Amino acid sequence: MKEIMERVREKTSIPVYERTIENVLSAIQASGDVWKIVDLSEEPLPLVVAVVTTLSELGHVAFKDGNVILTESGRKLVEKYGIGERKDYTCSHCKGKTVELSAFSDLLEEFKEIVKDRPEPAHQFDQAYVTPETTVARVALMHTRGDLENKEVFVLGDDDLTSVALMLSGLPKRIAVLDIDERLTKFIEKTAEEIGYENIEIFTFDLRKPLPDYALHKFDTFITDPPETVHAIRSFVGRGIATLKGPGCAGYFGITRRESSLDKWREMQKVLINEFGVVITDIIRNFNEYVNWGYVEETRAWRLLPVKVKPSYNWYKSYMFRIQTLEGSKGFEEEITVGRELYDDEESSTT
Repeated sequence: MKEIMERVREKTSIPVYERTIENVLSAIQASGDVWKIVDLSEEPLPLVVAVVTTLSELGHVAFKDGNVILTESGRKLVEKYGIGERKDYTCSHCKGKTVELSAFSDLLEEFKEIVKDRPEPAHQFDQAYVTPETTVARVALMHTRGDLENKEVFVLGDDDLTSVALMLSGLPKRIAVLDIDERLTKFIEKTAEEIGYENIEIFTFDLRKPLPDYALHKFDTFITDPPETVHAIRSFVGRGIATLKGPGCAGYFGITRRESSLDKWREMQKVLINEFGVVITDIIRNFNEYVNWGYVEETRAWRLLPVKVKPSYNWYKSYMFRIQTLEGSKGFEEEITVGRELYDDEESSTT
């Protein structure tokens, strides 16, 4: 095991532990699909690739017909260390989201119909949208936590079209949505007109710029889906916190394990707690399920993978975080000056 870890460290600067190797070996026993191995291991894709490549070099795994399989040497290795097959006992009813969607079944069907003609994800904006069920589950979760009804809600970036589901729910008192992509803001504006929803403000805006006065300290709840870097958490979640009125307000956002190690999670949580002074009230595993985007062959993940097979299921998921503001909480209002590192780091794979 020590030799494996040393070799992996030669391939990547992402922290690697014995548990990392165990997670990948456990996932390989459950599936030969490289995307499923990333999903089940819950390690960043570039790190999984480094581990799998190392295991291949040492003769513990082989690549056959687009799959990763344990060799006889690999089977002896997992037996030696007592590493079993990774199991998934996620609730089959709620799919691990902890909320009941049946109360929103009509909203879900209407939402599905509306978003059939949505703009496709744009690689230049690092876009990828979640399933309709996920979007509606967000509404259910926010409503359950008392963050929607008669509240003023700010959506920062909306390729998921959460604002559309919020409009259909009729729960918020007011909605504001910002996005850099004019295709999305025009689609949301058109949808609002068609369903006759008037209490929404829609802006095409680059969130790297300081938020205008109309957005600062005027909302009860925000939701955003930031890129997977510490800079992005500081920038996008910090922007969201800056929109909130004061103590007792809430924010929602996703963070993955597919592009973020636990070491990076720790740095992100330091930003939330030490810099912004908010408290994390909820972390729901794999709440957000993303539809496979059409530009997978343009991504770093595709370049890294030892076997080039397109994903056959929605492998990319993120944990839903809910934070709440306290006395002394503050957001991030300065101009964002970092460049590509806002979207990219050693653990990134979808850029």
